[in-house]
Formats: sequence, structure tokens, C-alpha cells
Amino acid sequence: MNEMTDNTVFRDGKKLRCGFTTGSCAAAASAAAVEMLLTGKPVEQTRILTPGGVPYMPDIEGITITSDAVSCAVRKDGGDDPDVTSGLLIYARVEKTAEGIIIGGGEGVGRVTKEGLDQPVGASAINSVPRRMMTEAVRRVCRQYHYDGGIRITVYVPDGEKIARKTYNPRMGIEGGISIIGTTGIVEPMSSAALIDTIRLEERMRRAEGKHYLLLTVGNYSKSFLAEQMPFLLDRSVTCSNFIGEAIDAALAYGFRGILIIGHIGKLVKLGAGIMNTHSAQADGRMDVLVTCGVLAGGNAADLREIPECATVDAALGLLDKAGIRQKTTDILMRRAQYYLDAKVKGGAEIGAVMFSYQYGSIGQTAAASHLIEKITEEYHG
Repeated sequence: MNEMTDNTVFRDGKKLRCGFTTGSCAAAASAAAVEMLLTGKPVEQTRILTPGGVPYMPDIEGITITSDAVSCAVRKDGGDDPDVTSGLLIYARVEKTAEGIIIGGGEGVGRVTKEGLDQPVGASAINSVPRRMMTEAVRRVCRQYHYDGGIRITVYVPDGEKIARKTYNPRMGIEGGISIIGTTGIVEPMSSAALIDTIRLEERMRRAEGKHYLLLTVGNYSKSFLAEQMPFLLDRSVTCSNFIGEAIDAALAYGFRGILIIGHIGKLVKLGAGIMNTHSAQADGRMDVLVTCGVLAGGNAADLREIPECATVDAALGLLDKAGIRQKTTDILMRRAQYYLDAKVKGGAEIGAVMFSYQYGSIGQTAAASHLIEKITEEYHG
């Protein structure tokens, strides 16, 4: 469990500094710009309260004041998180309107091109929570200075289009720039929550495309395998990394009829023990699963005693191969993996898995995998 104190978190015994989202930056820049618009005086620092309850008091940069508009920027600070948007200047340009708070995106802010995202197709990629943050921050300033008219806010990021090429945005249907995002307003270092949110978002997009069958891949190895075996599905998969359980939960919530997981046996072997988060920090058990399956395959102590000392699953498979029980062992593994996957979905969807190894190629697939491959191929390849 992570504890947050003074905008820091503790992970693995280390105290790490949190940062602030692009949404927090846009809200703070908007508040400062409106204050300058209403007073005509420069603002060096502003203060907002993030949805996560942490105050944000950034310095204000890049101020431009004219007779009818003001623009200024807040520099994105990702804290100790390795965030490609850290250091970007997030600008807000504000001007008076007759009524209401109108929010739009300019240079370097992406535009939505696919269904299933937080904003509709054609809208600026400024998510709903940042929009609410900007609205609340600007209204607070307007009340402070007794202004009851409207404000138009245009968020822009001069280097946003270049930086967006290093993000998931183009794949996820956001073109031309970065997204203005954040649900708590705070960036937690090495946040698994951000990865899980990305998984959910990509799954939701697949459902919005009308797809009923979901292909989950575990990482780059899976993509290489797909490129060789099923290249037409390469851009249709959702990468779930170690978060298999969370990805399955989301797929059930979105109403997918079937879920197929493709991954290297070094990760997916853990499914044979019902482990749904395959990160080594959460659980290992790789060799324990193989020893158990090896015993059930008829292996004796001499065949199996070296397996717990193996550094990789491929090395363990080599020992099983030498003992003449590799195929029988992996067949048992597939049955166990299918059992635990079925237990996870509880009848809510058909589910299966395909496992491979670079040393041994295709290792095997669970009972439901063949039918799922057929259905996914029909949906995506016609």
C-alpha cells in the first residue's frame, strides 16, 4: 500500500516525490491567466486544489498580456516518475465571452479520432476531470474579482505534437498532440494505476469499435510472436503487461464475449497456479508450477530436482525435454491454466491462452484458445 505524505509516496522502502498531471497544469495556468485578465497585473504564482486533495502552487511562466486576452504557462513536473511530458510548458490563453466557461485545445493538444475515449470524436483531447478542474479554478477567480461574464480557455502546448509521438496517443486515436489528463491531478511515481487505466481505455475502444472478442498480449515478446504467426492482429491487441487479472476484470465489465491471452511462457506459466499479476515482485512460482506439472506428467525426483535452480523457464523446459516429459508437462500446464482462467471469469466470457517460447516455439494452448483464435480472426480479418 502506498502512503502519500507531503506529496510523496513510499515504494519499496524509498520515498519518491509525486508530480502533477497535465490537467493540473492546465487548470493552474487557466486560473493565473484569468486573474491577470481581470486585474491587468502579472501573477508569479497561483494555487489550486487538486481532486486528490493536494494543493498545487506552481510558478507562472511565459506571460503575455494584451488588451483583450492573456496567456501564460505552467511547466509540467512529473516528480520522480519517468514521464515524457515532464518539462513541457502547458499554456492557457483566456479571453472574455458573454457567458459560460468554454474550453478548447490549440497547438500541441491532440484531437480525438476514435470512439470510446473520454471525449467524443472531433473534440480536443482534454479529459472531463481536467475540464472540471479548469472550470472550477476559473470560476473561483471570477468570484474573487466579482466578474460574472464568461471566459473562453484555449489550452496549447508548443512541443506537444513532437512529444505525443513518444506516447500511446497515435495508437489510441488521439492525433496531433498530447492529452490533457488526470483523475486526481497527481502523478504517482511508477504508478501501476496509470498502466491499468491505459489498459481499460484501449479495451473500451475495442468495444466501441463493435468488437466482441479481445486479444490480450503481455509485452514485446508477444508482439514479435504475433508478427510472425498472426501479423493481421498485431495492431489489434491490447497490451496488458503483468496486469492480466485487471485486464480480464475490465473485459468482463465491458461485455466482451471472449478473451484470448497470448504471451511468453516465462510469464504465463504462472497462470498454472492461478497467479493473475505476473510481476515478479507480486509472485513468482514459475518453477513450482513446472515441478508440479512435471510430477503429474510422471517425472521422477532425478528429472525434476534441478528445475528450482533454473534461472529461466526456457532452461527448465530444457530439463523436461531431456527427461522426455516436456510435452506431457506443458499439456498439463495448459489444463491447469484453463481451469484458473475459467475460475476467474466465472462463466462471464469464454477465455483461453496461448504460450510460446523463443527457444521452443509454440508451447501450447488451452482448450478454449482454438475457438477464440477463430472468432478473433473473423472479427479482425474477415
